[in-house]
Amino acid sequence: MADLELEALRYPVGKFNLSRGPLTAEERKQFTDELATLPERLRHTLSGLNGKQFDTPYREGGWTVRQVVHHIADSHMNAYIRYKLALTEDAPTIRPYKEAAWAELADSRLTPVDVSLALVESLHARWVVLLRTLQPADWARTMIHPERGTMSLELTLAMYAWHSAHHLAHITGLRKRNNW
Repeated sequence: MADLELEALRYPVGKFNLSRGPLTAEERKQFTDELATLPERLRHTLSGLNGKQFDTPYREGGWTVRQVVHHIADSHMNAYIRYKLALTEDAPTIRPYKEAAWAELADSRLTPVDVSLALVESLHARWVVLLRTLQPADWARTMIHPERGTMSLELTLAMYAWHSAHHLAHITGLRKRNNW
């Protein structure tokens, strides 16, 4: 498989631009709406898949659909906690985690996807309430990521909207390629 083809499978919506400038209020609303609808879009994307399909990698060397779904839950739980830390502390240093290692743990390889779907639904219900009540100044609050540097809540919002689209595209692309 050619490098460009592999890159397209790995980043089906392109890579996230960390140097993105300030967002408008409308962009913040759009990204928040994308997070609000993620659980429904994810459930729809997974509809009709069976056990063998859940255990199919979205690309050679990539995670299975099951691992992708559990990763979304893991990642968005971390994001929600990071938001709360940034809103209640001054520029907290957050702790990164080893996403690939988490994806290899038994809960990510064996647990039915419905468990993480329910978690994402509940988590996003709370997270979106929090996001929709932030004041303009709140979006400038920051956290320090040891590997990425200082990140505002605004930038993080854009990143998790991208993250949602990124992983949905992994699954929809696999379904399309396999005619599922």
